[in-house]
Amino acid sequence: MQEEVIIAGFGGQGIMFMGTVLAHAAMQENKSVTFFPSYGAEMRGGTANCMIIMSDEDIGSPVVARPDGIIALNQPSADKFTRRIKEKGLLIVNSSLVTGESGRDDIKKVEVQATKIAEGLGDKRVANMVALGSYIKEVKILKLETLCKSLETLLGEKKKNLVDINIKALKDGYKL
Repeated sequence: MQEEVIIAGFGGQGIMFMGTVLAHAAMQENKSVTFFPSYGAEMRGGTANCMIIMSDEDIGSPVVARPDGIIALNQPSADKFTRRIKEKGLLIVNSSLVTGESGRDDIKKVEVQATKIAEGLGDKRVANMVALGSYIKEVKILKLETLCKSLETLLGEKKKNLVDINIKALKDGYKL
């Protein structure tokens, strides 16, 4: 089994951190993983995306041309990547920032008010974890507990104060 996903949004939305958490969790579950980041010319506010492949077998290339899924945290990312999703693939959108139809009737679209939910938790910066929780619930490739443990490991002692809110956001996204 192999799952290919592109995560995309503005710089500053935690796109690379989402990819890192996903890749780390996949490694913890003994999957082969590739993580391929791509940054726009600007940092905060520019575009950012990453490609993650998780597989039970060896992976030939880190490049994702036709992903099984897209997580789009902003409108430009949804516009850019939606057409690339495989037939019967999955599109997770942050409906707090992405409006309109996907233009595809051959994929599953899940709208998650990630920014609104994150604001309700007290920090809109955890919208990325809300969206990631929804993605994990839909694809069922990794255990939620593994992602929570990866969050704890990756945030470490220096950012221990951010662990609880990120795990709460991840779980809230999973519940949707």
